[in-house]
Amino acid sequence: QVQLVASGGGLAQAGGSLKLSCAASGISFRLYHMGWYRQAPGKQRELVATITSGGSTNYADSVKGRSTISRDNTKNTVYLQMDSLKPEDTAVYFCYAGRDSIPPLHYWGQGTQVTVSS
Repeated sequence: QVQLVASGGGLAQAGGSLKLSCAASGISFRLYHMGWYRQAPGKQRELVATITSGGSTNYADSVKGRSTISRDNTKNTVYLQMDSLKPEDTAVYFCYAGRDSIPPLHYWGQGTQVTVSS
């Protein structure tokens, strides 16, 4: 079975930092592109950051310059370092794993809550 277990969420003050982790099992981790998505109350789920199997990264404009996505293939783990947090970052953050296979494969974690106070 595939599991994506997210951790590291919690409460932070504006201007603070958090580091989210997502530990994957049941997949050939190094072959998957990974990502973080978030969903705030009353809003659609949105892309935060992605990292390909080769290490190329992409960020939403809203977090660019404040967040860093990374992966450790020896630990089957993807990270999201978030600095200079803003109240607008408050959301449930979901870990994602995907592969452009036939058929395409998509897996989602359970989410971890990030709350940023002003």
